[in-house]
Amino acid sequence: MFQSKVQITRTGGGKSLVCKQKESVILMGLDSAGKSTLLARLLTGQVMETTPTIGFNVGTLDLDKKTSLTVWDVGGQKSMRPNWRYYLDNCKALVFVVDSSDRTRMPEAQKALKKILSDEKLQGIPLMVLANKKDLPTCMTIREISNQLDLPSYSERLWEIQACSALKGLGLQQAFMSVSKLIKKS
Repeated sequence: MFQSKVQITRTGGGKSLVCKQKESVILMGLDSAGKSTLLARLLTGQVMETTPTIGFNVGTLDLDKKTSLTVWDVGGQKSMRPNWRYYLDNCKALVFVVDSSDRTRMPEAQKALKKILSDEKLQGIPLMVLANKKDLPTCMTIREISNQLDLPSYSERLWEIQACSALKGLGLQQAFMSVSKLIKKS
């Protein structure tokens, strides 16, 4: 499990303390979508071997001098999904990760996303969909995934979709900078 860290920055010759603003972001998606690999890559810059998450992993991602995100990676197995709602308190953004190379599980992902977004704690909370595994030749396009997940139907919600590769580290930093911007807009 990854550990969260507290970051305090001294400014003005040590006379005042400025605490970074930390926003809580929940990382959800079906099992094997690559959530833990993605979080580990973001936090360490390296690929780490992961096992199916039972419970959660958490870490702090520093985006700039003033902003950091506390990212909660919640297990995606079918037996864990009823517990997702317990992680939504103080959530400022939902990052939903899908395996863009697994067409057969898109209906299941669409159903899981729709169910979690119906929770009243997520009302008005922005959504970032990460189409992971874009490095694989069998991956779907952003448009295909958007349609499969029925994203256009969420017209009352701020949302974005971006392709990424947790394994290669492609698009991750940019995606979480966009998450930060979505939080500020909401």
